[in-house]
Amino acid sequence: MKAHKGVSTWCIDHPVATILLTIALVLVGLIAFPRLPIAPLPEAEFPTIQVSAQLPGASPDTMASSVATPLEVQFSAIPGMTQMTSSSALGSSLLTLQFTLDKSIDTAAQEVQAAINTAAGKLPKDMPTLPTWKKVNPADSPVLILSVSSTQMPGTELSDLVETLLSRQISQIDGVGQINITGQQRPAIRVQASADKLAAIGLTLADIRLAIQQTSLNLAKGALYGESSISTLSTNDQLFHPEDYSQLIVSYKDGAPVHLRDVAKVVNGSEDAYVQAWAGDQPGVNLVISRQPGANIVETVDRIQAALPGLEAMLPASVQVKTLIDRTQTIRASLHEVEITLLIAILLVVAVMALFLRQLSATLIVSAVLGVSLIASFALMYILGFSLNNLTLVAIVVAVGFVVDDAIVVVENIHRHLEAGDDMREAAIKGAGEIGFTVVSISFSLVAAFIPLLFMGGVVGRLFKEFALTATSTIMISVVVSLTLAPTLAALFMRKPVHHAHDKPGFSERLLGWYERGLRRALAHQKLMIGVFGLSLAMAIGGYIFIPKGFFPVQDTGFVLGTTEAAADISYGDMVKKHLAMAEIVAADPAVQAFSHSVGVSGSNQTIANGRFWIALKKRGDRDVSASQFIDRIRPQLMKVPGIVLYLRAGQDINLSSGPSRAQYQYVLKSNDGATLATWTQRLTEKLRSNPAFRDISNDLQLGGSITHISIDRSAAARFGLTASDVDEALYDAFGQRQINEFQTQVNQYNVILELDTKQRGKAESLNYFYLRSPLSGEMVPLSALAKFDAPTIGPLSIAHDGMFPAANLSFNLAPGVALGDAVILLNQAKAEIGMPTAISGNFQGAAQAFQSSLASQPWLILAALVAVYIILGVLYESFVHPLTIISTLPAAGLGAVIMLWICGQDFSIMALIGLVLLIGIVKKNGILMIDFALEAQRHRGLSPQDAIFEACITRFRPIIMTTLAALLGALPLMLGYGTGAELRQPLGIAVVGGLLVSQMLTLFTTPVIYLWLERLFHRHSHPPAPSPAPALATTD
Repeated sequence: MKAHKGVSTWCIDHPVATILLTIALVLVGLIAFPRLPIAPLPEAEFPTIQVSAQLPGASPDTMASSVATPLEVQFSAIPGMTQMTSSSALGSSLLTLQFTLDKSIDTAAQEVQAAINTAAGKLPKDMPTLPTWKKVNPADSPVLILSVSSTQMPGTELSDLVETLLSRQISQIDGVGQINITGQQRPAIRVQASADKLAAIGLTLADIRLAIQQTSLNLAKGALYGESSISTLSTNDQLFHPEDYSQLIVSYKDGAPVHLRDVAKVVNGSEDAYVQAWAGDQPGVNLVISRQPGANIVETVDRIQAALPGLEAMLPASVQVKTLIDRTQTIRASLHEVEITLLIAILLVVAVMALFLRQLSATLIVSAVLGVSLIASFALMYILGFSLNNLTLVAIVVAVGFVVDDAIVVVENIHRHLEAGDDMREAAIKGAGEIGFTVVSISFSLVAAFIPLLFMGGVVGRLFKEFALTATSTIMISVVVSLTLAPTLAALFMRKPVHHAHDKPGFSERLLGWYERGLRRALAHQKLMIGVFGLSLAMAIGGYIFIPKGFFPVQDTGFVLGTTEAAADISYGDMVKKHLAMAEIVAADPAVQAFSHSVGVSGSNQTIANGRFWIALKKRGDRDVSASQFIDRIRPQLMKVPGIVLYLRAGQDINLSSGPSRAQYQYVLKSNDGATLATWTQRLTEKLRSNPAFRDISNDLQLGGSITHISIDRSAAARFGLTASDVDEALYDAFGQRQINEFQTQVNQYNVILELDTKQRGKAESLNYFYLRSPLSGEMVPLSALAKFDAPTIGPLSIAHDGMFPAANLSFNLAPGVALGDAVILLNQAKAEIGMPTAISGNFQGAAQAFQSSLASQPWLILAALVAVYIILGVLYESFVHPLTIISTLPAAGLGAVIMLWICGQDFSIMALIGLVLLIGIVKKNGILMIDFALEAQRHRGLSPQDAIFEACITRFRPIIMTTLAALLGALPLMLGYGTGAELRQPLGIAVVGGLLVSQMLTLFTTPVIYLWLERLFHRHSHPPAPSPAPALATTD
């Protein structure tokens, strides 16, 4: 073919410039590599804000109706919000607002604060503070858990030290988000009034409250402005110690002062005495640290660890700080395993080159192109702001096969010209010139297969954007390097290969001989080959339809989260005993490295009936089970502890839930009628528990809470000039742990809490002990004359809303071997079988919801990839027909992927889908290599279609086998799935290896037949003029 002078020839003529430019490219990549941030996965989180509101003593119903609902009304008007949930329990409400991916979290925060300000006038007046918000992903696993303990320091002092020093300093570190202090017992002064002593003196709890509020203040006082100096005024208006409060005069009785100590006991205590945390079996305070949304996990933890020595030096000697759980250990291990996988893939690919080329110089040239392309890709990753994560590194591993494809095709063609007798320079110029267009066709059509990934929506699209761009950028770099550096090095170093005697053919010659005989038979039985193609197409479509579908594989991150649930009316003491019993079981398991657990109301844990476990497993090589297997193994042991259940789930790098969950998957039910919702939620829960496909089924209704109703006699109260509000105030003073005052130090602020004496707080007879003062007569009226306790009833410990509707959340894990797609079908069947009314709506949340969305778009994604490849090939070949020949190689690849996934017991997950998209780009290369050669032979040498395609298959057989083996061996380490994080990579490797194996066996014989069939069909129905030859990219005379 007559060629023009191109870039390959220029590079061959200027080897020094080419090599120096290549070295510069490598240096830029090497400089960029250590600067790339490390992360488990690309950032793909919905902007989420959590709002917290407190009203100590308020019932769940009061919190839901008077606090959560007014806030929800205002939040619902914020644009871009996709989900709003709330959970209201005794004294607290937590609202979680999730926004679209393109919503700025800072803008959302401003709008949330404005909505809080608007709602403030409709919130209860006695709320201690306005609701507060945090930018946080409440479903995200903590990145670091620190345990703080002391053998000498009381719990309240230790908690104060942790809050004022450690927590505040760590929270200022870049990347740190929410810090949950579990087991925190914030110091407080507790005024424990004796109801009978108050009654004897004629005082009420309101008298005590007002006296304290008026005698312990911290107000502005001014200054003395003298002629020569200014002196600031200061008084002892604040009280800081229990003994100071004890001496307060609250009233006079018969002219004698009545001190607070006469009617109450004032003690140092904690704001909440019903909370405790442990690091293993050691009581203490734990710092559960989460990252800010978008912050790099590894860099954040590194900053914290670097700051810890300085912070520890500021602590008393008796205080110990230990790193209990560090998630970055498994993240680093996972990335290290991917790097090893990359190295193995490179070695395997280079070995294949050496086997087929049988020339050291040719093998080294291909290796040089591979190394330069991979290293240069790090520079592009840095420019694009990407991180080194499991997906971008997998993209590079997979790209190993793509990169060497280009180099192999170029070097093999040069190798062929050397065998034909050309000198090194002439062989390099001819080889690169003839194959330039083919290399461009292969690479552009491969990039086209990735284009639909760039337009995927939602979290999945955000995740795979970095994957697709990393792979495509590496491929495009390899095109340039293969057409510049490879021919330059070939012209300098490649020698004429040694020919084998005909009686002693080499491996590639023997393989070619086998293929030639098989190809002749295939061309002689073309109808049979067409039938094989049709059968593979039908089987591929059928296999895709029937294979179990999944979302992302369940990862083994070495981290397990747990939520405990006991009887709704359990006491704090019993909850602690049951937690400690479970902790002994967890500690005895040989797979556990460290763990922490807590009970009490703290952070997202809103009731005493629930607790938390955080479990770090040993390194994957040091334990005999995966995280999921550990959960299955320990579950029967934990069930032996009566009256409590521990729901465990393996921590995931991809967590799409809108809040903490007891299991991997969630389903939410909503209805206008809370009672009807509760009834049908329980029925559905029991139905699912009877299905062996589901594990750890639970819901968050917690309906067994004991509620003691008090009936107010309004007529009796009115006779004394009292109202229901007066009764509520008296009850709140007595039983609400009311924060009646506060005092400030230079480092913190502390509360004064009013309550009844501990002996009188927990029984109904307390109503007989204290009185209200009648504003009409001034006489003391016993509360028992105005109100009475009704028989206790059962009610919810917490009330959930989803989109302002009463809601119930179901959580579940799946039994081994059950795909998420099957579970979705089974759950919908269960709803139908129990006859759930249409008034109750339901939908999946989190990962299950994202799975449903991705499942609907999967066929369109595959179709879009095919269309994109067809368009690119049609443009390159100026033909409507020949791209169909090339695309005909794909059904066999799809069939192989499905078969291999089935054999390996894997469902068709998102990672397998990406493997299928990769196959679309890889497998059509065989067709391009054949068709490109055959078209030129027909157009310029006048060969018949059958002779042209036969010669094309024989001539291009070696590069086809080499490139296919390179891609297969590049994916083989991913398929074998060893090391930390292998679960995420394995389905992709399985799909690629299976697809390449089957497609290679079939398409070498079906593609030439399809080519001939389409040629006959095309020329039978139309007779267009012969198309002009496609230009070569890098050719010379």
